[in-house]
Amino acid sequence: MIKHFLGLAAGIALSAGLMSPAFAADSMMSASTSMEHGFPRGLAGPDGIPYTGAPDLQAAVSLVTAGGPIGSFSVVRALTVMVGAPTTNAEVAKLTKQYGKANVGAFVAVQNFAVNDAVKRAAAAGVKFPAPALKGTVLAKRVVTLGLENGTYYEGVQLDHLVTHGIHEAVMADIDRKFGLAADANYHRIADQAHYDLAQALGATSVKLGPH
Repeated sequence: MIKHFLGLAAGIALSAGLMSPAFAADSMMSASTSMEHGFPRGLAGPDGIPYTGAPDLQAAVSLVTAGGPIGSFSVVRALTVMVGAPTTNAEVAKLTKQYGKANVGAFVAVQNFAVNDAVKRAAAAGVKFPAPALKGTVLAKRVVTLGLENGTYYEGVQLDHLVTHGIHEAVMADIDRKFGLAADANYHRIADQAHYDLAQALGATSVKLGPH
C-alpha cells in the first residue's frame, strides 16, 4: 500500500515536470528500503504522517541557496539569511542553554550533512531545480509551513515536502550510518524546537511543538 501511494505521488510529480524519471525511480527505491530504517521515534517523538506528494522544489532550492554554496550548506547561514543575525544568534544561544553545546553542535553537523546529502542524491538522479526565488521571511514562513501537520511542526513532514518521502528516508539512513541513531534523534528533536521557535518569531503563534 505504501509503495502504491509513493508510486502515484512520483507519477504525479513526473507528469508535472517536477521530477526527472531517474529522480522518481530513486524516490521509489529509497522509500521501499526505508521500512528498515528504524528511526527511534521514542527518543525524538512522532515524526508526523508521511507526505508522499510532489516535492516543493522551489522551497528546496531557495533554502539550499540561502545556506550555500551548493555542497557546503550551513543551517546557521541559512537562518541568518532568512531572519537576520540578531534573531539567529539569540536562537543559537537559546538552544544551547536548552540542550547543551554538544547537542546543538551535533544538530548543526547532522542538519548540514542532511541537506548536502539530499542535494547529492537529487543531482545524481537528474532532478532539475528551478531558479531560487524565495528569500528572507517569505522563505522562512514557507519552510515552517511545509512542516506543519494539523498545526504542529514535524521535521520529517518538512523533509518529505522538500525532497520527497523516499529521499528523506534514504538521507535519514545515511545519517544513522554516519552519526548513529542517537544523533539522528537529537537532530529531529532540536530541529522541531528550532522551527517552532522560528514560527513564534515570525508571529505564527498558533504553531504547536510536537512531542519530544
